[in-house]
Amino acid sequence: MLTKKDLQQIENHGLSVDNIVNQLETFSRGIPYVQVVTAASVGNGIEVVPEEIKQKLVSLYEGKKNKLDIVKFVPASGAATRMFQFLHRFLQEYDPEKEKLNKYLKNTGAKDLSTFFGSLKEFAFVNVARKKIRENYTNYKHCTKGMRSYYFVKTMMEEKGLNFAKLPKGLIPFHKYSKYATTAFEEQLFETAFYASVKDDAFIHFTFSNDHVPFFKKEYNNVRKRVSKKTKTNFNLSYSFQKNETDTIAVTEENKPFRDDDGNLIFRPSGHGALLENLNEVDADIIFIKNIDNVAAEEYVEDIAFYKKLLAGKLLWLQQKIFNYLKEMNTESESPESIKEIKSFLWNELSIKDIPESKQEIIYILNRPLRVCGVVKNTGAPGGGPFWVKGETGITSLQIIETAQIDMGDARQSSVVDEATHFNPVDIVCGVRDYKGNKFDLSKYRDPRTGFISEKSQNGKKLKALELPGLWNGAMAKWNTAFIEVPQLTFNPVKTVNDLLKKEHRPNA
Repeated sequence: MLTKKDLQQIENHGLSVDNIVNQLETFSRGIPYVQVVTAASVGNGIEVVPEEIKQKLVSLYEGKKNKLDIVKFVPASGAATRMFQFLHRFLQEYDPEKEKLNKYLKNTGAKDLSTFFGSLKEFAFVNVARKKIRENYTNYKHCTKGMRSYYFVKTMMEEKGLNFAKLPKGLIPFHKYSKYATTAFEEQLFETAFYASVKDDAFIHFTFSNDHVPFFKKEYNNVRKRVSKKTKTNFNLSYSFQKNETDTIAVTEENKPFRDDDGNLIFRPSGHGALLENLNEVDADIIFIKNIDNVAAEEYVEDIAFYKKLLAGKLLWLQQKIFNYLKEMNTESESPESIKEIKSFLWNELSIKDIPESKQEIIYILNRPLRVCGVVKNTGAPGGGPFWVKGETGITSLQIIETAQIDMGDARQSSVVDEATHFNPVDIVCGVRDYKGNKFDLSKYRDPRTGFISEKSQNGKKLKALELPGLWNGAMAKWNTAFIEVPQLTFNPVKTVNDLLKKEHRPNA
């Protein structure tokens, strides 16, 4: 199936032939769906921290953080394409010379477009867009309403305008303040100072697309002084790319290697699960993980930071317990009473229900990477959530599962999803060092049998793509995990441009 030319191409891409063969076999064999037993819920895998304990956890973190290495890890390589999907469609379908805008909106029933055009003055990019329109379209003021709307969207998207179609989501203006507008990138810097800074220094690691680096560097140079002055914090930025060697081969619908017109193999990025390699290179006591678009206006940040510190405090409390147990068990000073206490801790605090009897197995379970995940009440947003999952060996564990991993055609499995009460907002605090201070090799704690096969297209031809186990899904399948309910206020993603009209994205709204 693979030619000498293919083998050379595989090598040049930094991939191994064995790995590609395994991927081709995975396509042919398929990836089995996970078996969800039940959705996690309050009292069944999800903890609601009592009010009297919240401040204690926050104080625990605040009391220790200045002696810790803390890094915030922000996946930021995603383009803003989906954010403007309905605007792309508008440019393709609407002809302002042949149809009035109101008639088009009525005929298409496009509520998202009506909302967008009716709220233009609320968006942070409106002034810069209008300035660019005046430069590019001198007749703008004399045009019909439909033509002006068309020009506005065209200016947003096209390269000689604001080029939003090709910019990363992190560099789209999100929030409109009285004297300036801020991007998600700037807001990530700002909020980091409130919970992840140590002695006025904050360390943030972004994962960028290689093509976007110059844009982010330019933005950082533009905003660094402003953010540092407002927060009295010195920001230390590092960044990395999704590595070529994590790419996966694309195949046809018949599971044969997909080729371009010149007969070359096609390799594709393998989803955010590939970022496990990047995360594995971050060496810190505590790592906060948060998606680039999950930000809010400045007035909400202190409340959001409170819950970030609460999650970190919970992690430190759990870690202290785990480290003490491991030290005790490794010095052979444990008693039957302490073993009973450890088993109770595994059951109640880490939701481990299949507890082994042997000392070595208990030590293995305790001595793993630890994550504390904030979860919010389910509001119907698409994405993953916390579920109890039955593995191949029959062991049931608590996992973050995406809907794509579940057989929604199975009535029993579908009903479990329908019963889900909570959603995963990617609000995660990680402990990646063991009780001796050594960093875990995170690649040893992933489940390679999880992942996704998705349908894509290239040049109008259908293909199948393989995604690695998701970063907070199968890539962390063998971590110790605690789920904590956090308020909806902490979750403010921007999936479409109209999400920027929500009050959390409108300063002083």
